Parts: sequence; structure tokens; C-alpha cells
Amino acid sequence: MADDLGTPTRLRTEHLQDPIGIDEPAPRLSWVLPAGASRQDAYEIETRRRGGVATTGLVRSAESVLVHPPIPPAASRERVGWRVRVYTPEGRSAWSAWASWECGLLHASDWTARWIEPAEEDPVAPGSRPTHWFRTVLPASRGPASARLRITAHGIYEAWIDGRRVGDAELTPGYTQYDRRLQVQTFDVTDLLAAEAEHVVEVEVSDGWWRGQVGLFHATDQWGARTGLLAQLELTDADGTLRTVVTGDGWTSAPSRHLADLIEGETLDLARPGPRGARRPVAVAGHGVADLVASPAPPVRRVQDLPARSVRRVGTGQVVDFGQNGNGWVRLRGLGAAGSRLTLTYGEALDPSGDVTQVNIVPDVPMLPHPLSAGQVDHVLVGDDQDAVAEPRHSTKGFRYVRVEGLDHELATGDITAVVVHTDLEPRGTFSCSDERLDRLHEAAVWSFRGNACDIPTDCPTRERAGWSGDWQLFLPTAAFLFDVGGFALKWLRDFVVHQDADGALASTAPEPPFEGAGGPVGMMRGSAGWGDAIAILPWEQHLATGDVDVLAEAWPALERWLERAMTAARDHRHPTREGAPLDHEPYLWDTGFAFGEWLEPEPEVERLGFPAFLAADKSDVATAYLRHSTRLAARIATALGRDEDASRYAAYSERVAVAWATEFVGADGLVLPANQANCVRALAFDLVPAAARAAIAAQLADLVRDAGGHLTTGFLSTPLLLPVLADAGLAELAYDLLLQDSWPSWLGMIDAGATTIWERWQGYDADGMPSQSHNHYSKGAVIGFLHRYTAGIRPLEPGYRRFAVRPVPTARLDRAEATHDSPYGRIRSAWRRTPTGILLEVEVPPGATCEVTPPGGATVVVGVGTHRFGESGTPEPRPA
Repeated sequence: MADDLGTPTRLRTEHLQDPIGIDEPAPRLSWVLPAGASRQDAYEIETRRRGGVATTGLVRSAESVLVHPPIPPAASRERVGWRVRVYTPEGRSAWSAWASWECGLLHASDWTARWIEPAEEDPVAPGSRPTHWFRTVLPASRGPASARLRITAHGIYEAWIDGRRVGDAELTPGYTQYDRRLQVQTFDVTDLLAAEAEHVVEVEVSDGWWRGQVGLFHATDQWGARTGLLAQLELTDADGTLRTVVTGDGWTSAPSRHLADLIEGETLDLARPGPRGARRPVAVAGHGVADLVASPAPPVRRVQDLPARSVRRVGTGQVVDFGQNGNGWVRLRGLGAAGSRLTLTYGEALDPSGDVTQVNIVPDVPMLPHPLSAGQVDHVLVGDDQDAVAEPRHSTKGFRYVRVEGLDHELATGDITAVVVHTDLEPRGTFSCSDERLDRLHEAAVWSFRGNACDIPTDCPTRERAGWSGDWQLFLPTAAFLFDVGGFALKWLRDFVVHQDADGALASTAPEPPFEGAGGPVGMMRGSAGWGDAIAILPWEQHLATGDVDVLAEAWPALERWLERAMTAARDHRHPTREGAPLDHEPYLWDTGFAFGEWLEPEPEVERLGFPAFLAADKSDVATAYLRHSTRLAARIATALGRDEDASRYAAYSERVAVAWATEFVGADGLVLPANQANCVRALAFDLVPAAARAAIAAQLADLVRDAGGHLTTGFLSTPLLLPVLADAGLAELAYDLLLQDSWPSWLGMIDAGATTIWERWQGYDADGMPSQSHNHYSKGAVIGFLHRYTAGIRPLEPGYRRFAVRPVPTARLDRAEATHDSPYGRIRSAWRRTPTGILLEVEVPPGATCEVTPPGGATVVVGVGTHRFGESGTPEPRPA
């Protein structure tokens, strides 16, 4: 066969491009077929490693996504180059370009470094602690053929060699369940050690998540009272000789004049940079308690610079507007006279006077004896260097505005830049349409996720910065359309699972700070339906988006424990308000234990009832619905894993739960009780009622929307499901009514009020014009998934979009819509526009995939690779060359 087909592209190892330091010796490999290939019949992989070049030979397989190839496992430190060619009905491809992976230290015995701690007799008060500089000197020697720095910390670190920074990752080692899992980064530092000279290795470590303020309570010292460093510098000579420089005896440390707390902010002393006081020998601390792991996700990086839009003087300060709410920090030039002290206050909103306010991001924790600070304030002590740049990189802030005080001159827009910081996720999806406000809503939701994808999926980048499972399970399908979140989601899932209680309960956040865990002041807020059910929902959605089967297997033991706990609660416990002998369906009602319920309706139940009554309320309408949903997902997951007996068992149980829910919550008239939008949505979305009852409940939902004046009354859990449920019930125009509604509560109401990210509450400002609650909570932004899956119509039918549908659901209020998604098989595109005689639809199908196209008003057609055009009649037309 001729090598004239082109080459495979987008080669990936696990979820990463050319990773180094991974802890999987036999990683899965992925590639995209050459353009024009209808399918893959076989592949061949060539590897280049220490033992020379080898090939798998011809492997008969249609798989090209997360493939387990017949390649021998790699050893610690081993680098493997690989390339692939594929065999298709159209011919054999040329070899791809080379890709690679490199293993880290796979065995504990590979580590000879020891943990060291700074020479710190009595740590100072939290919130304003100095960073510490660790230092060692490498004697002059020949430059190595290759050099790797393997490093982690208790805290946040930056490493430097001879004054040059190592790598471009920020906030390393990242945030994990530190008592169980601690990430290690591996950097190629060959170029930094090329000169045959003495080399100085320095590492600055700040409190970070380890002992800085973390979580709702801003508690400190939760993982440890001292920061620490573990580093192993490995230099390999041309003859293979390995030389190591490791943390331990011989290292020194000194506190700096740089004060840093992840939430509170930083003080940069540019007048007296460097250590404060003499260097002293470090304390050698022995071994850490956590497993050292590599991250499956890309690192956090500085991904974008935003120039200032305007600078205005307000009172004694100057207020900078960057035009976009986000997450990160600023870079400030032109610092003014030596000896000046600058104060930078970050906020998401302005008060009525036009000044920066933090009133909406101050934690409201009445159980504490003292109010908490909003943090997000930096100080800069200006030195003599007029070219100095202030960029505080050991804390992050959620902000659109910054107030700068202390400058002796007017600040120019070119002097200050917002640095956007988050996990460096590869963009995968786009959307645009003829309604500019919907485009702005989509952009706001994208920015909200970007602002909350800082190593973990946080609820907000300001007040708590916690990895809430409920928020993430709602948004993951949308996130996976917009970005490659395969490794990012897997990283979070591992922290969620590793901290599961013995009884199967799952924390509501991951990682979970110890102060907020079992035994803490909010320890009872664990195991809630809808939050713990993330253990079923997230792996399944990840599987659908990426084709990853292994994630299902990895989550399975935790899923079984979670479901056993919920099923036991339903069977053995009963809400105290229930009287008389239990009815036959009650063993399938989950009505005990802590539950958030629907949460954050436009008029929240917790505020109407008060917290004690809210805790005591029966929320079995929500919890039982999720018991049905998760057991049904468990049946599907078991089927995907070949666990047929488990699949049958969970499927049968799920049906019994559905019958119980309908018995309890559907009245004799066939309508849902309690009669609210959320229960109607779940009844339809989770198939809680028989098919014959669906039409009446859809009509009930429509009536409830109309009774609310064309507004939603759903809360946190059901809002993302509302519009899809309406559209699936034949009520698409009502779904669009809600989407395009612009009075409270509504999405476009936020946009019209100037939101550039999604707000926590529908009304982001009170009657006095003061901001209310977080202005960057992505969960309500999951509505843009409706734009992807319904307006543009792109929906997966098989995991990884190997088979997908394009079924646009247009509205007369839009003239055009277009979405793209770079699936594991390549680019998918759906674009429709109105013409004088109907709707013209174009569909792009990537190689190796098939698409079921249902044009508006037309019959379903199955098409393969290529671009297909459907005319007003709904019939495919040849696309002109």
C-alpha cells in the first residue's frame, strides 16, 4: 500500500503531550487518524528507547483512543519515543511525527532525597509568614548529557538554578489530599547545567495550601505546621553514569522578606530582596507520609495577559478595570519612588462610588468568634531599581478590578497587566450564534470555568476556593466539550476517592482540608445526595466525553461503597416524621442523613426555613431521585466493564427505586408532589415515572414555568437539566423563552447587568447597588451545554464521540448557530443558518467516526468522514470542492 494517506496527528500519552516524569510505565496512547480515513483497521507503533528501535508489528484494531499497545513497560527514568502509522480502507498512512514519554521514579527505593524543613524555631503568625529560601551549591563539573530535577514541597515552591527559573509551572506542586497524595514535578534542566562551572540551586517555598489559609474557614496549619522541600537532581553523563544531588544534610535555608499567603495575599520587598538574616543548616525531617505521584493533568500556568482597559482615580487610590473577571494576579511596572509602599486590593465588583469593594467575597461564617478577612491584598515595598517589576506569584486572586494606592504618579494602562492563571487546558469547543447576548453568556461561562480551573475545579476563586463535588458533577459535561479535561478530571477524582470514609460516605469537597472533615464544625455535611453521587456521574460523563474505560474501573470500588451506604440508609432508616408501619415502597426511599437538597433556589429553602429546620427537613424527593440515577449509571458502568451480574443487580434495584419515587411523589392525578419545577425536571431527566406519565408531568412543568411568569424556580441541582428536559418533551420554544429571559432570575439578566463570569446568585447586586455573593461561580453556566447539544445539536452517542449525533433544535429567534468540538477522533462541526427558503446545515465528521444527522424537519441520515451539506429539504447535497 502506498504511503499517500497523510499521517496520524495529535499524539498523546495518557492525557498529556510528551510528558516527562509520569508514573505509569505502560501508558495508554492516542492519535487522530489522517484526514480522509474512513476508519482504522490496524495500527503499527515504532518505539525508540535504550535498547534500540522496536515495532509492535501490525496490530489488528480499530482503537485509536487511549490504546493499551503491546509495548514492554518502561523503567524508572526511561524515555520512550514513539510514532504510529495506521492501515485504513483508503490505504496505509505515513509514519506520524515522533512523540515521547519519560517515566519518573516508579519505586520508593529510587528516592534517596530526604525531606528538609527550614531553620525556623517558632513559625510566625499565619497570614503574613515569610517564604523560605533553600539553597545548595553544586561544585564545578562537566555538563551532563541530560539532567532532571524531581521536586515537590509542603507548600508552594519555585526552583531556580543560577538565578534562572526552572520551568513555567505555577503553584507547584499543586493541591491534593496531602495526607494521602502529593504530586511531584520533573523538569528537564539540562540546558541550565550545561556550563562546566559551579551551580547554585535555590528553591523558594511559601505556605500555599499546605499551611496557609484554606477553605471556608480560612483555617491554617491544616496539613502541617512547617513547610518542607524534597528534591532530587539527577545528572546523567554521556556514558550513562548517574550523579545525584539530593535534599538533606548540606542544604541551608533562610527566611525572606517576601510574605505570602494563598488567600490573604503577599508583601514583596523589592527594596531589600533576598534572604532576611543568615543562612542556617536545614532540619532533616525524614520521610513524608503521602504517596508521591505524578499529575495526570497539565500544570497551572500563566496562560494569558489582559491589558488594563481603564484607570480612574477614586479617592486616594487608582482603580484599574481589566474588563474581564478572572483568576490570577497582576504585573506592575513603573513603581515610583524608592521607599514607597504600594497597596493593591483586588475585587470582582465596584461599589456605587466606583471604588473596588470586597463586600461580596468576605466569608460569612457566623459560627466563628471573629470575622474573616476577604484577603486578596498585595503590598509592594519599592526599591531603587526603576525597572523593577512587581508580580506576586505565590497567591491567586479572583478579580476584574484592582485599586492601587501609594503611587506618586498617575498610573498608565500600559503599566499594569492582569495575568490569567489556571490549569493549562487545551481548548476543544466553540460556539457562536446570531444573538450577541447568547455569545456573551457563552463567553462568561467559559471564563467562569477558566477562573475556577486552578489545579482543582473550585466553586469560586475568592472566598472558599474549594473543590465542591456538586459543582463539578453539574459542569463536567460542559467543561469536557470546551476543554480537554481528561487528566484534570482524573486528578480531582483520585483525591475524591482516596478520602472516602469507611462507611462509604464521600466528602463534599476534594481535597478536603482536615478542619472541614469528619469531626470538624461542618463534618456532618458529608455524604449528601447529588454531591456524593459525583462518584457515579463524573466517571460516566468522563467516559462519554473521552472514551476512557479505565476511569470507570478506577472509580468502581468507591462507587460500590457509596451505593451500599445509600441503599442501607434507604432500607434500614426512616425519617422521623414518618408514622405508622412502613409502606412497601419505603425501603427504597432515601430520607435520612445530611442532604443539601435542591440547594440555592432563587428563594433558597435554607434561608426560608433557617438552618436547623433545613437540616431536619425530609429531602427524600431529591435523595431518592439520585439513588435512582446513580444505580442506573452503575448498571451502565458495570456493563462497560463486563460486570454483567452487577449490571443486572443495579438495573433491577434502580427500577424499584423509580417505582418507589413515583409511589411517594406522584399523586392520583398523575402530577408530581411537591409540585415544583425541580421535581418535575428530575422526574423526566432520571426516568422516575412510567412512560405514560411523562406527557402530563411535562405539561405540569410548563405550567409551573408559566405560573412563575416565564421564569425558572429551580435550584443548584436541576437548573442544568431544565432546558434539555423541556426540549426533549417537545417544549423547545419554552426552553428558549427561559434561556432568553432577561428579568430576574435569568442568565441574560446577569449579562445585561455587565457580568463577564457567572454569578453565584441570580441577583448579583442588592437594591443599594452593592455586589452580593461570589461573581464567579461556574455551576449556573452549565446552561451553555444546551447551546452545544441542542441549539447546535452535537451529542455523543458512543463514548468519545466515535458515533455522535447532530440534531439541531433551532428557534425562530436565531438566524444562525455554529459549534465545533475537537473530539478524541478530530474536529466535529455543526453550523446552520436560515435562508429565504429554510435552514441550511453543514456537518463535519472526523476520520474514524460516524454521525447521525437529523436536519430540522428532515429524516435522519448516517454519514461518515468529511463535510456534508443539507439543504432546506433536509437531504444531503454534495459540497463543492
